[in-house]
Amino acid sequence: MLHRLLRRPVRKKVNLALQGGGAHGAYTWGVLDYLLEDGRLAFAGVSGTSAGAVNAVMLADGLARGGALEARARLAEFWRAASVGGNLPGPQRAVVERLMSLLPMDGAPVQFMVDAMSRFLSPYDLNPLNINPLKDLIGRFVDFDAIRAGRQLDLFISATNVRTGRLRVFRREEITADVIMASAALPMLFRAVEIDGEPYWDGGFTGNPAILPLIEANDIDDILVVQISPLSRETTPTSSRDILHRVNEITFNAPLDSELRALEYAGRIAGSRRRFKVHRIVLEGVGKKLSAGSKLNTDYDFFTLLHRAGRRAARRFLDEHFGDIGRRGTLDLAEATAASA
Repeated sequence: MLHRLLRRPVRKKVNLALQGGGAHGAYTWGVLDYLLEDGRLAFAGVSGTSAGAVNAVMLADGLARGGALEARARLAEFWRAASVGGNLPGPQRAVVERLMSLLPMDGAPVQFMVDAMSRFLSPYDLNPLNINPLKDLIGRFVDFDAIRAGRQLDLFISATNVRTGRLRVFRREEITADVIMASAALPMLFRAVEIDGEPYWDGGFTGNPAILPLIEANDIDDILVVQISPLSRETTPTSSRDILHRVNEITFNAPLDSELRALEYAGRIAGSRRRFKVHRIVLEGVGKKLSAGSKLNTDYDFFTLLHRAGRRAARRFLDEHFGDIGRRGTLDLAEATAASA
């Protein structure tokens, strides 16, 4: 603890980009928890999508209310409540479980019903009254007035315009519970969320997460990406369920790959005014032990497993690369984009 107190005055600013990924968002919780505890990094801005959007608003809410300690408490409170044994009412728990997973758990009694009905019925048929307690759930944890009034953190949440197919990035002053719902609205599970007369689906299709708004909002050139959707798989999926999961992984990584390519290209342009320094903490290790078809596990032990993995990854990142922040990027964009080509 003494060595942390001695190094506290040395703080560097970064922008955070938080990817969506269902229950694996607990890994991002762990990353944020350690970064907040360590205290060497300050956040100029944060961009989040889907589960990343939930983590982003919990972070922003805590920072607006009481700083790092409150942000850590806010994140921990949400993930504890979202777990089995948490204190969410039944309807809210059902929404969280849908938010955390593209499909029901294997063996769950509801799985067979959902699989069968989804072939014939959409969310509009299954839920004609559009009952969705996610808005109340998010409102329980987040003071959106405090977030919108705060000016110390640039905040961006991504959603996909259903009508145009284009990305919309909501800025801090626009963000409401509806925006978070839109960012997490998987189309086969949720009805499109209407905002300003336009329908929106999950932002993961078009910006997972959106990085460019961060670099336009402030002059901080260091971007730390927390990536939780698996980049590669060693085996070829053969079951319909595993194929669908791998398609989703590829689809939800494509927007991030495009933005990294754009940053790499910008860095090669002669006379470019800014040199962006990109860093990445990626879900590996324990993440590789989860198959492409792994389903939601809302057991708190599972969440804490990912949380601990995220904390370890954040600690390793700071131990190895804190000195690089502000000087150079630690993610080779040319190599990263070439590997995905």
